[in-house]
Amino acid sequence: MGDECGPGGIQTRAVWCAHVEGWTTLHTNCKQAERPSNQQNCFKVCDWHKELYDWRLGPWNHCQPVISKSLEKPLECVKGEEGIQVREITCIQKEKDIPAEDIICEYFEPKPLLEQACLIPCQQDCIVSEFSAWSECSKTCGSGLQHRTRHVVAPPQFGGSGCPNLTEFQVCQSSPCEDEETMYSLHVGPWSSCSMPHSRQVRQARRRGKNKEREKDRGKGVKDPEARELIKKKRNRNRQNRQENKYWDIQIGYQTREVTCTNKTGKAADLSFCRQEKLPMTFQSCVITKECQVSEWSEWSPCSNTCRDVASPKGTRVRTRIIRQFPIGSEKECPELEEREPCASQGDTVVPCATYGWRTTEWTECRVDPLLSQQDKRRGNQTALCGGGVQMREVYCVQTNENLLSHLNTHKDREESKYQSTSKSSAAPFLSITFEITASKPVDLKSCTGPVPNTTQLCHIPCPIECEVSPWSAWGPCTYENCNDQQGKKGFKLRKRRITNEPTGGSGGTGNCPHLLEAIPCEEPSCYEWKAVRLGDCEPDNGKECGPGTQVQEVVCINSDGEEVDRQLCRDAIFPIPVACYAPCPKDCVLSMWSAWSSCSHTCSGKTTEGKQIRARSILAYAGDEGGVHCPNSSALQEVRSCNEHPCTVYHWQTGPWGQCIEDTSVSSFNTTTTWNGEASCSVGMQTRKVICVRVNVGQVGPKKCPESLRPETVRPCLLPCRKDCIVTPYSDWTSCPSSCKEGDSGVKKQARHRVIIQLPANGGRDCTDPLYEERACEAPQVCQSYRWKTHKWRRCQLVPWSVQQDSPGAQEGCGPGRQARAITCRKQDGGQAGIHECLWYAGPVPALTQACQIPCQDDCQFTSWSKFSSCNGDCGAVRTRKRAIVGKSKKKEKCKNSHLYPLIETQYCPCDKYNAQPVGNWSDCILPEGKVEVLLGMKAQGDIKECGQGYRYQAMACYDQNGRLVETSRCNSHGYIEEACIIPCPSDCKLSEWSNWSRCSKSCGSGVKVRSKWLREKPYNGGRPCPKLDHVNQVYEVVPCHSQCNQYVWVTEPWSICKVTFVNMRDNCGEGVQTRKVRCMQNTADGPSDHVEDYLCDPEEMPLGSRECKLPCPEDCVISEWGPWTRCTLPCNQSSFRQRSADPIRQPADEGRACPNAVEKEPCNLNKNCFHYDYNVTDWSTCQLSEKAVCGNGIKTRMLDCVRSDGKSVDLKYCEELGLEKNWQMNTSCMVECPINCQLSDWSPWSECSQTCGLTGKMIRRRTVTQPFQGDGRPCPALMEQSKPCPVKPCYQWQYGQWSLCQVQDAQCGEGTRTRNISCVVSDGSGDDFGKVVDEEFCTDIEPIIEGNKKMVLEETCTQPCPGDCYLKDWSSWSLCQITCVNGEDLGFGGIQVRSRAVIIQELENQHLCPEQMLETKSCDDGQCYEYKWMASAWKGSSRTVWCQRSDGINVTGGCLVVRQPDADRSCNPPCSQPHSYCSEMRTCSCEEGYTEVMSSNGTLEQCTLIPVVVIPTVEDKRGDVKTSRAVHPTPSSNNPTGRGRTWFLQPFGPDGRLKTWVYGVAAGAFVLLIFIVSMIYLACKKPKKPQRRQNNRLKPLTLAYDGDADM
Repeated sequence: MGDECGPGGIQTRAVWCAHVEGWTTLHTNCKQAERPSNQQNCFKVCDWHKELYDWRLGPWNHCQPVISKSLEKPLECVKGEEGIQVREITCIQKEKDIPAEDIICEYFEPKPLLEQACLIPCQQDCIVSEFSAWSECSKTCGSGLQHRTRHVVAPPQFGGSGCPNLTEFQVCQSSPCEDEETMYSLHVGPWSSCSMPHSRQVRQARRRGKNKEREKDRGKGVKDPEARELIKKKRNRNRQNRQENKYWDIQIGYQTREVTCTNKTGKAADLSFCRQEKLPMTFQSCVITKECQVSEWSEWSPCSNTCRDVASPKGTRVRTRIIRQFPIGSEKECPELEEREPCASQGDTVVPCATYGWRTTEWTECRVDPLLSQQDKRRGNQTALCGGGVQMREVYCVQTNENLLSHLNTHKDREESKYQSTSKSSAAPFLSITFEITASKPVDLKSCTGPVPNTTQLCHIPCPIECEVSPWSAWGPCTYENCNDQQGKKGFKLRKRRITNEPTGGSGGTGNCPHLLEAIPCEEPSCYEWKAVRLGDCEPDNGKECGPGTQVQEVVCINSDGEEVDRQLCRDAIFPIPVACYAPCPKDCVLSMWSAWSSCSHTCSGKTTEGKQIRARSILAYAGDEGGVHCPNSSALQEVRSCNEHPCTVYHWQTGPWGQCIEDTSVSSFNTTTTWNGEASCSVGMQTRKVICVRVNVGQVGPKKCPESLRPETVRPCLLPCRKDCIVTPYSDWTSCPSSCKEGDSGVKKQARHRVIIQLPANGGRDCTDPLYEERACEAPQVCQSYRWKTHKWRRCQLVPWSVQQDSPGAQEGCGPGRQARAITCRKQDGGQAGIHECLWYAGPVPALTQACQIPCQDDCQFTSWSKFSSCNGDCGAVRTRKRAIVGKSKKKEKCKNSHLYPLIETQYCPCDKYNAQPVGNWSDCILPEGKVEVLLGMKAQGDIKECGQGYRYQAMACYDQNGRLVETSRCNSHGYIEEACIIPCPSDCKLSEWSNWSRCSKSCGSGVKVRSKWLREKPYNGGRPCPKLDHVNQVYEVVPCHSQCNQYVWVTEPWSICKVTFVNMRDNCGEGVQTRKVRCMQNTADGPSDHVEDYLCDPEEMPLGSRECKLPCPEDCVISEWGPWTRCTLPCNQSSFRQRSADPIRQPADEGRACPNAVEKEPCNLNKNCFHYDYNVTDWSTCQLSEKAVCGNGIKTRMLDCVRSDGKSVDLKYCEELGLEKNWQMNTSCMVECPINCQLSDWSPWSECSQTCGLTGKMIRRRTVTQPFQGDGRPCPALMEQSKPCPVKPCYQWQYGQWSLCQVQDAQCGEGTRTRNISCVVSDGSGDDFGKVVDEEFCTDIEPIIEGNKKMVLEETCTQPCPGDCYLKDWSSWSLCQITCVNGEDLGFGGIQVRSRAVIIQELENQHLCPEQMLETKSCDDGQCYEYKWMASAWKGSSRTVWCQRSDGINVTGGCLVVRQPDADRSCNPPCSQPHSYCSEMRTCSCEEGYTEVMSSNGTLEQCTLIPVVVIPTVEDKRGDVKTSRAVHPTPSSNNPTGRGRTWFLQPFGPDGRLKTWVYGVAAGAFVLLIFIVSMIYLACKKPKKPQRRQNNRLKPLTLAYDGDADM
């Protein structure tokens, strides 16, 4: 930092001498004196200087016009003038506040802008209103003045011109004066300031007073001891009152004024010139003005922030002072008695402030029923519902940073000890303890800020997956129950099925699956047996070529499940013996092989049923006549055998549901927490279930009938979930008792505390037994203490000292007007003493401390005070009276007995009690009766909330008396409302039908779809749940994929019949023919085809042939077997590969017979004919499928896998499986159906306070909020979130000033006087139209006496009455409307301004030089408006019209409108039209009246108007061609047509110069054209027409017809 930074651096630069043309030359050629320096000192700036230097920004100066633009000012100012304002910017060193070089600050931050554009608004001239009407003449006789005034509407701004005169005068003349005008007036000066009498005068006054008291005492004599004691007490009390009255130091003094006689020119004259019997008083008593005196400030209070708060680190501290002496007669109020300033708590001991945060209870159980629609039948049974649901929780507020550990641990110990004393079970789990420690006591919700955690959320109840099982397998052989323990001769035939879809939910495990095993008891069981796979060829005996022989069976060893096992296991089984057969010799009868045994006709055998199987064979060739073995009878071609000989008694084990998991005390090692199905588990238990043996269609039988070894288990271990105890927070603090008392509030106040359940008990945990809410009565509240002012007796009336009075004419010593004071003290309502400040707060305004008083003089009349008015009897028209009486010597004076001057009785009409009620305002909203909504398990069920039904609407009633004054509604015997029943219609959800049945699968083989539908039964209304998207026939569909087994229906064929030869050669019995067979569609089962079904269920394309051509070999011919199956084509299919089938020779031909053919057939492999490719195909995803018991939530979308042949046909999956094709598709995927969550609303808030404290328009409002917005197809939120209700009508009482009286100057004509006004209590209905009607003052007794926002009521004030001839200022006008500076209605941002003015009034023209200046006063305001000014003009009246300027609110003003745009008010001609019969036209030129023609001069001005003469055709003799005028024939004089109906037209073809006018030529040309037109028309009409051609354009006809027929064209 040292040498490298700061001042002391040097900057250098190169300096050279250059010729004016730019080339460099020697330094000596330049003047050395002018050589610039080549180095300078500089300041090296470093980064650390940033903290030391900064820019200082000066204020912007006034906006100055741009010189270049101000030269070319437009004629009319629209927005203002562009200007520039500048400010000073300096770089300073912050620490020393001294300037530095700009380059230092520029290193860190560029220099801020030095200047900016600004706007100088257009000049605004002063704008004044229209003049008022002229005043009355200042004098009732002779010559006087009358004036009219106007006031300022907008002051001049931005350099505008000043205001014109606000007053106009004119001389007015009245009738001549009979008496001589008075030149002099008695003028009263202002009162002097109040001053105290001199001490000598005070002493004299005291002495006189004491002497009088002594004289009184002497006259009364000596009082008794009791009286003395009373006097002593009174003195003590008075002394105490004086002490209490230290706050008001009342001193009564006197003030004087000057009474002079003035000339009307304003000059003073001798009093003798003002002849008057009684002169004004020049003295009066007064109160010495005392200013408010306050104490010193107290010490500062401690800081209100007693803790450390990061959010608002500052608190406040307060200091106060008290009033030592209240002001008397002073205009100044007392200064502030309290002062506040921000502060921060200091010291390390300050603890952090409490912080608060939201906490939540556990979520309640997930419930689905709130999501159900109104029509859902599942609303009745809610136990099995699953899928999407909602759950609730409670939110409460806690203090987050308090150290609760010790408190909660003690609380926990106490709770546990209490629990252990009442219960013997084990202690609460560890989980509960940790939870309890972190649970804080709830506090007021208002303490927590920030977003409130949500109280509802979507949840999911897993739907139980139904158990799905495969079809039954075929019945197995009779086998031992246990092959390892083969005992007895009893066995079972079994059939089985397996679980294809494991169930979940419900009771868990496989308990809700049907039984998987059925058994039939049987005899002679065996565990293993031989199974014939195929028969060998028929081997003739003794090695012969034909004849009888045997067939050996090829066998394998199988177990009872049909699985191939080791052959050794079948050693005890009976091995199948070889089968006898016959290999036909030539010419022998040839029979086919036996067909396979048919499926058994019955699954079991009983009394009426017996299982049979059939097989058959047919004749392939007949025997020859000679020597051949003949064919058997037809009965020998068929064989029948018994099957399924077991009885139809089927048994199976039936299981009941698993019971509850019961704690297994025998298992002690398992004590660690484990998870079972994702839930924490704490111990091992046992579950049991009932297992019984059941006979199908009968019921329970003994267990020995069922195979014991296959009996399902009855007991299994289970894991017990952890026990959850009820956990509640500690109690909150007690709510506070009311701190302030309210009068008349006698109810017992209570305080309460609560706590919140944050964990509900579960799995046998401790129940919530303790109360959650407690309340107790508050301690006896403090007695409501009210305070009142106590006024003491008025003191002696203090007069002005005689030394001041004695010089005044007519003054009498010891009597006259004076002033008296009294003491006031503060008392509690019970009479106890209280501090003066209590009454200042609570007892209303301070009573008057002084009042004027009168010590009567000998000539004065004296009366008692008025009595109270007598009571009214309530009748209308009755009167009430009050009285007073004459006292003392006044009784003897005649003038005091004059009842006109001094009335002794006063009467007043009694109020008339007639009232009528009227409804006011609009009806309220329909409001439901308020009551508690049923809450189901801590949660409102959607649609069950009482939001509709019968309610009431209200209209306010107002009560008026007979004078139309608003009174309390109780006077009209009304509770304030008209009630009317109303209905809030209940929302009705969209109603759909139940689901139809599923349609059949669209495909009989492979994957198809099945459909079901619902249709609309009722549309939603009144805000019910909307319908799902419906199609054009108002239906909604659900489509799911389905899979049909390709072999569930199969074609079954019987053996071919014998070949029936068509041309029978009886001898040979051979030849070509036809053979047939039966083909039936049968349902396939595990035991083979069983029942015959309709043919359409089987695939028609695969139906085997029912007949075929055949050849019956002759006896000597070769006989071959049926064709064997085709070999498979090798894939991929192409025609170069072949498939073949073969047949075996059964009978060799005789010598002469036909030889055996080549018994092999080949054919090429053609794609989609005899060779097929196979591939997997995946269907589209289904719609999201929910469980039948779910409304929404997680579902499954499925798709199916098909095996599709290359010709597009679906086939059995085994074809693709055999090829080993890849199948890596996911067949199921999870999906979500949005839950239809109805809009959830909070409860209505309590009714708000009335928007108006009184009047007709008050409203109470209550609101509710959306606590859960609707989702999906849920019921939308209603629009009505706010309800209003009229308040009961209350009259608005207020104090109101009356009008000021005229300025009254006592006993004089002018000078300083007083004006007074009264206050009255008025009632109004609170609207702006009702200005109030006066009522008795008793109605306003409870209202604080504030008028126009001021507590200080001014009922009397000094005023000045100008003397005749004085020039004076009128009173201030009222403040103008607030106006802002605008352009095109846009505020320019200069703020609003208001103005008021005082006009000058002159009474004598001679005194004009003494007049003051007219006055103008402005003030800024906020709620201003833009006003526009534009010229207005009346219609023309002759050559003139009225033009004035008008403001946009309709007020006519002077000024404000642009002079350059002022319309013309006069359109008179210049020079004026002075010729007879001439007038000034609208074109401002002189024209002649009708009947006269203008004679113009050479310069275009009118010379004269001449009467138009009659048209005269000149004869040869008459050559007067100089007059070329014409006049209409028979002109009608105006005098002959008094009605004015007829009108005379005058044609003037000649101009003033004697030439024809232009219009004459125009008329002649028009007449000529008309003549030619008429002639040509006549010619065309008379011309002979030609015959029309008969050719018709037929082609147009259809078009015409088409056109006519098209009504829409």
